[in-house]
Amino acid sequence: MTVAPGGGPPPLAVLGPAHSGDRLADVLPSALAVLGVPGSTDPLGLAPALAGVRRIAVLLVDGLGWYQVPTAAPHAPTLAGLAATVGRPLIAGFPSTTPTSLVTLGTGVAPGAHGVLGFTVRVPGTDRVLTHTDWTADPSPLRWQPVPTQLQRARAAGVAVSVVSRPEFGGSGLTLAANRGGDFRGAAGVDEVAATMLAALSAGPGPTLVSGYHADLDRHGHLSGVDSAPWRVAAAEVDNLLARLVDGLPPDAALLVTADHGQLDVPLTHRFDLDTDPRLRDGVRVVAGEARVRYLHVEPGAVDDVVAAWSAVLGDAARVRTRAEMVATGWFGPVPEEHLERIGDVVVTCNDTYAVMASRTERPMASTLVAYHGADTAAELTVPLLVVRG
Repeated sequence: MTVAPGGGPPPLAVLGPAHSGDRLADVLPSALAVLGVPGSTDPLGLAPALAGVRRIAVLLVDGLGWYQVPTAAPHAPTLAGLAATVGRPLIAGFPSTTPTSLVTLGTGVAPGAHGVLGFTVRVPGTDRVLTHTDWTADPSPLRWQPVPTQLQRARAAGVAVSVVSRPEFGGSGLTLAANRGGDFRGAAGVDEVAATMLAALSAGPGPTLVSGYHADLDRHGHLSGVDSAPWRVAAAEVDNLLARLVDGLPPDAALLVTADHGQLDVPLTHRFDLDTDPRLRDGVRVVAGEARVRYLHVEPGAVDDVVAAWSAVLGDAARVRTRAEMVATGWFGPVPEEHLERIGDVVVTCNDTYAVMASRTERPMASTLVAYHGADTAAELTVPLLVVRG
């Protein structure tokens, strides 16, 4: 089991909505404050250490949870050294999943406000389930995610803004929701991401913001498990990327490294399948979310029965609560009326290393993965912030 660098809650401890700590949503507002964007606050307190910095690169490494850093350390000495000297933990937000966290980072607000409330969500008024990673133009990204991004704020203030990510993500709904306002530059692989980010960082004389993304560690964790041989290779590649970025930073630049979530391996014996257990389908009209956090949209009048059935079947493996309970206790931050129905009538959050699969109705590969995330354990919710000055 992964452990936190320098201590911290146990990996499987639940971090409630009131858990104290710095937030992923605070990264870009603090970066903009360093760059002098009017009206920006510095909740992370970066300005004293980054005085004089005019260029900032922000790299998000998908799947690099704070609790995975010690596991990666033998294969990633640069990462380990930075975590020990200039690293601290952040809370990503709930649910701890890539689309939600990318938009939380890009907008600087909690998930309830930006509305990208899970890996998959039901489109209100329909039985359609939107997969945010496959999203194009329907629903309109500008309407579905209405909050202006921090990149837009930076550009409006005269900052040169670039987004570096895989070429196929250019123009996607998720890219527009999270990163509109930046000039998109496609880059695949460690060498290309490093070269493209450094080129964008040094392109002009004025204040500059570059947002970069690297996905391979998450992919290998899902497919093979945390600390598997492919995951270790991916961790070494992340280290190479960090080393190249640190070595290439201009003197007036800084690099901020963070992530969207951590990961947990889920044993086969800890998996429920809602598609093969009729007790978990009774009264449920639409299932969304993902394996560690399920959104259940139920038939009229069926909320209490569904809560009772899922509680009986899952027992201590999960917490089964209503949408009203989850919103009232602040799990998503404030949720405007137009975003409420994207959350299930019933929300199922898995404990320990349990998960609820949907073997027939979701992607065939989804139930065969090794590592998952999405829930509210320390290992999933806690991500690093590394602050490196050129």
